[in-house]
Amino acid sequence: MVRFYILPVLALIGIIFVLRTVIAGSIPPPVAPPVVEPARPPYSTFVAGSGIIEASSENIGIASPLAGVIEAVFVKAGDSVTTGQPLFALESRPIIAELDVRKAQVEKAKAILADTETQLSIYKSVGDARAITKGELLKRESLVSVAKAGLVEAESQLDATQTTLNRLTIRSPIDGAVLQSRARTGEFAPAQVMTTPLMVVGSVDPLAVRVDVDENDAWRVEAGRPARAILRGNTEVSFPLTFVRFEPYVIPKRSLTGESTERVDTRVLQIIYNFDKKDLPIFVGQLVDVYIESPK
Repeated sequence: MVRFYILPVLALIGIIFVLRTVIAGSIPPPVAPPVVEPARPPYSTFVAGSGIIEASSENIGIASPLAGVIEAVFVKAGDSVTTGQPLFALESRPIIAELDVRKAQVEKAKAILADTETQLSIYKSVGDARAITKGELLKRESLVSVAKAGLVEAESQLDATQTTLNRLTIRSPIDGAVLQSRARTGEFAPAQVMTTPLMVVGSVDPLAVRVDVDENDAWRVEAGRPARAILRGNTEVSFPLTFVRFEPYVIPKRSLTGESTERVDTRVLQIIYNFDKKDLPIFVGQLVDVYIESPK
């Protein structure tokens, strides 16, 4: 008798389980709140764009004009620098040795010139013109000219070597700050364009924002219109922007990930704004959302 009820009870339990599963699956999951509240436009009519913080001088990648081992690094990331201040230096021992050779060659050329001029002076001081042939006198004058040319050549080679020695010390091209440093003592610095520069310097007073505006909205942007940037990750950090210029060449949008090869199908107009950093927690390379007021 008990066996007669087992199968129907199991079937009923199975039906109830299936119904509960279906009902539970049909209930939409709760929408997770955003980690960070999205930025809210400060204007009723606006053009939106994405921006990246950069130096007002633009970020200047420092490379080495000559290939060599880095002998010394004089600054670190975050340091303030002035125009002409040494940043790092390459190994100089071979050039210093060559410089000593060039200096010796200059002294030798001076001695040769002095000797030939003395010989010419002696020949010219002879009272009897018949004692010295005209050809011999011309020969002595020619030797003086050759000695002078040799001295000029030796001095030019000395200057060239001194210039090479000076080029081994890489200096800051502007007043600003070291934004990034990848130069390490003992590493080899190639004399070529590098994907990641040995150093990046730039003027950080003021800072700048490079804004990408979709080409479809570019016609709505007017120079001098109020604009405001909002920091991604903290919408409470916002600051006004001062218009500087348009980059008049519309380019394919570059994905703001740091990779120079990444592209999307959108073309953008780039607009440069400046702003005063003051005490804002902002660093070069950060992304911001930018809103530019547009006419109604």
